[in-house]
Amino acid sequence: MTDQNPHTRIGLVAATAAGRRHADTLTAAWPHARLVEGDSVADALRNAWARYDAVVAFLAAGAVVRIVAPLLGDKRTDPAVVVVDEAARHAVALLGGHAGGGNDLAEAVGALLDARPVITTATDAVDLPGLDTLGWPVQGAVAAVSRAILDGEPVELIADAAWPLPALPPNVRAAAHDGSAVSAGSASAGSASAGSASAGSASAGSASAGREAADNAAAGYRLLVTDRVVSLDERTAVLRPPSLVAGVGASRGVPAAEVSELLHRVLAEAGLDPASLRCLASADVKADEVGIRSTADTLGVPLVTWPATRLAAVDVPHPSEVVRAAVGTPSVAEAAALLGPDGRADDATLLVPKTATAMATVAVARHAPRGRLAVVGLGPGATDLRTPRAVAELRRAAVVVGLDQYLDQVRDVLRPGTRVLSSGLGAEEARARAAVAEAAAGRAVALVGSGDAGVYAMASPALEYADERIDVVGVPGVTAALAAGALLGAPLGHDHAYVSLSDLHTPWEVIERRVTAAAEGDFVTLFYNPRSRARDWQLGKALGILAGHRPPDTPVGVVRNASRPGERVHLATLATLDPAVVDMYSVVVVGSSDTRLVAGRMVTPRGYRWRS
Repeated sequence: MTDQNPHTRIGLVAATAAGRRHADTLTAAWPHARLVEGDSVADALRNAWARYDAVVAFLAAGAVVRIVAPLLGDKRTDPAVVVVDEAARHAVALLGGHAGGGNDLAEAVGALLDARPVITTATDAVDLPGLDTLGWPVQGAVAAVSRAILDGEPVELIADAAWPLPALPPNVRAAAHDGSAVSAGSASAGSASAGSASAGSASAGSASAGREAADNAAAGYRLLVTDRVVSLDERTAVLRPPSLVAGVGASRGVPAAEVSELLHRVLAEAGLDPASLRCLASADVKADEVGIRSTADTLGVPLVTWPATRLAAVDVPHPSEVVRAAVGTPSVAEAAALLGPDGRADDATLLVPKTATAMATVAVARHAPRGRLAVVGLGPGATDLRTPRAVAELRRAAVVVGLDQYLDQVRDVLRPGTRVLSSGLGAEEARARAAVAEAAAGRAVALVGSGDAGVYAMASPALEYADERIDVVGVPGVTAALAAGALLGAPLGHDHAYVSLSDLHTPWEVIERRVTAAAEGDFVTLFYNPRSRARDWQLGKALGILAGHRPPDTPVGVVRNASRPGERVHLATLATLDPAVVDMYSVVVVGSSDTRLVAGRMVTPRGYRWRS
């Protein structure tokens, strides 16, 4: 990966000319990176430590260890440190691997300098998800429980709702509400794989069970998933799910301290942990209220606001006509807490009714977890054309669903314990239904397709069945058309149209009208599903339609197995193309009347200048 968060300030420290050259490479790519100076190298490193979010030191690892050792505080607040050797052969994540982003930074530095990233955190080494990499705050005995997971010791998973967790190894077993392990294959109400929590939902277990489990260390290691305040010991870690929304109303000019103190007081009195706050919510008229916005910024959560008409439509226990007269809705705090970030009050429970001070009002609602469906485009086939986000979603999932031949491409990426549901050609609807059913049961699911999942692939059938019980994440991929276009040259430089020639689900009369429209509009035309043994005449018919509207020497490109083994590129013209060279593994690209062959490459001019 070469992308870096532009809000992460990176301090660079170098002692030699070679180190400064490497630092220049990073500053050229990252505007948020700066070479840090000092009276000495040690002084520069200490300055970078104090002033930046992360440090890349072009120094010996031993020297860096000796300099920063006295500065170490807490891994949650210390900057990440990556060390790069003189020859830029290795980028070592020395400090802050997970919590500080050091592992990601080492990967990014390695990509820019062509250096090998060295990641030594144990969970990464054995391909397990670290508890601090799941995207949720984690508290308690994180190191001890992580070590137990790595060592294969029994770890009891106790959750107060069915949260969509990634795949976890078989020694992490979901517990029933009484604290005992559930039967094999049940992470929630009867659904898991191989006796593990890896079917994707942490489940079953009340808040009281979580407190009892935390207080009883004799039973072994425990991983709690709850928004409740719990007692912790040396064998218990707690994941804080994003389940709480605090609705906030306030008078104009309310101090941030008053909002913050009230919020923390009502959470403490209710036994709720602020680390589970997903957002603050209020009325649109409060979007610029400094006291509310400052509180959200301090907590590190977004502020979501709603128009008065949406708030007024929410049924609340304590409406106020005084509030209605002031802002147009009988409730701000309670209604906003129930609407939450997505406007879905029906999945929320008001835990803390509105509580007020002189200038602030706060209410807190718990929002039920929803399953997670990531619709993932794998690209055309080559591993290096698969996006980092696609890989991240595959590793975030507990259940992966797809066509067998596509799943074979990514099995090496999946976490241990991931449940794989594969099927053969022609089972698209069944795959879509299976993925949605798994997500609706509260699991983290990835549904994969080739190219981009939204282009003649699985996104459309899946989203026809996905309802409000599911959070959907779309992951774009490199399409076969884009891969083919890159191999042919630049045929897609101007307007173009995609048409599938498969009449299995679309009548030929409809396809014919679309091809005719593309021909009359002089679009570069790409044919998906162009020809098979059972459909051997449609391509010839479509080419004939195009030939009636553009010259016979119009370039045509056929790319078979783009970016996969057996890749083949064939160039012809409308007059000379033999449809027999085309099959279902091919994409056919027919140029417009402006498309030309230049040095053996198809080029469709943008029109910035006209080639004479």
